Amino acid sequence: MKSSLSSSSSRRTFLKQSAGVLATPFVAPLILAKPVNGANEKLNLAWVGFGNQGGGDLVACSNGHNVVALCDCDPNTWGDKKKRFPQAKFYLDFRKMLEEMGDQIDAVGVGTPDHTHFAIAYMAMSMGKHVFVEKPLVHSLWEARTLQELALEKKLITQMGNQGHAFEGARLIKEWYEAGLIGEVREVITWTDRPKAGWGFNGVVKTEFPSAEPLPKGMDWDLWLGPVEKKIPFSKELHPTTWRPWWDFGCGGLGDIGCHTIDTAYWALGLGAPESIGVEMHGEANPIHTPNGSVVSFNFPARDGKPPVVVKWYEGPSIPKAPEGMDWDMPEHGGFLMVGEKGGIFHPGMRPDSPRLYPKEKWEDYRSNKEAQVAKTLPRTKGIHRDWTEAVVNGTRACSDFSYSAPLTEAILLGSLTIRTGKGLTWNEAAMTIDDNPEAADLIKVEARKGWRPEDLA
Repeated sequence: MKSSLSSSSSRRTFLKQSAGVLATPFVAPLILAKPVNGANEKLNLAWVGFGNQGGGDLVACSNGHNVVALCDCDPNTWGDKKKRFPQAKFYLDFRKMLEEMGDQIDAVGVGTPDHTHFAIAYMAMSMGKHVFVEKPLVHSLWEARTLQELALEKKLITQMGNQGHAFEGARLIKEWYEAGLIGEVREVITWTDRPKAGWGFNGVVKTEFPSAEPLPKGMDWDLWLGPVEKKIPFSKELHPTTWRPWWDFGCGGLGDIGCHTIDTAYWALGLGAPESIGVEMHGEANPIHTPNGSVVSFNFPARDGKPPVVVKWYEGPSIPKAPEGMDWDMPEHGGFLMVGEKGGIFHPGMRPDSPRLYPKEKWEDYRSNKEAQVAKTLPRTKGIHRDWTEAVVNGTRACSDFSYSAPLTEAILLGSLTIRTGKGLTWNEAAMTIDDNPEAADLIKVEARKGWRPEDLA
């Protein structure tokens, strides 16, 4: 396999030094990749994992571009994509795809379960390929920091698939806050119906892995297990849609929805890394499967003259109480509240597609007084997918590139670790250490099995 580094020893040196380098807080890249082609030319795309969400991402990103290679370890998902992309070559193993097709690929999308995001993205990025990776970006803190650094080193155009970050509503919320419409913010409240309900969840907490079931025809289950050392048998309780509650493969309800619902406050308030995270467990901590009803409190420090912020996250069936002045209905399936000194900002659901001020009277006054409405100062996008493909073509930064989305993912993963261990923790961002929760500290980096480690993929 070709490497975009000058020699294999360069890659080995990078890997040996990464523990020290990656402990340094991230600085956004100032030099981006040159345009892949001319501004009016098409990208050659490859995609790994396109059975559900990944399939939607593929279709959205392929608009106006060439799809040259597609990979999914379950060929039962191939049918409609073979019809839609007859020119593409199909693979079970992403490693074979990248080795054989690397010179023909400009950019790679990743829509597999969380536990395999890192390996696929790492190999593609090591080859100099721009990447789009579904949320959460990765499965462990070390993986997030590693991809963050690799994107900087290789000057790649990257994007995480937290679609709401590209929404008009996210920009409105940031502009309203920065214009002082609600005053200073010290509390943010977010919630979801996961894992009690929702796509990929059913609220049934498991304490052992399911029994083996017949494998779908042609599927490579060993590839699906990816970096996981355990010999876990195939079950429909794991594939194709219900893997998220299982810690070996997903990151629970917080990992699923947090990169959407917490994202807006994280961006608008410029929160950075949390100093500590607390957790209220409504069920027992479970080493293999997420429990229901946990409440996580992210404690973010003061920054740039702004006060500390507590972001509270409620998982189904736990539902927060409305703060004083909040008179909109709070839907059980999820929502967002930014609590300010002078009212607040609310949106229902996981993404900011319909933000409004509260109390309602404040919102009606704002809508009826055009002279008081805040100017639109932030750049707008054409959606998370087109934002990425245009950035790759033009050599510009995407809106949720890894300089932003990797630190966001780190915060989300820290919260998931408190649920997984049933204990709070204190986070040292610079050193990448947790000193007061040894179980969580052991999960900062999870060793992959042979064939899935960085040195096997570069």
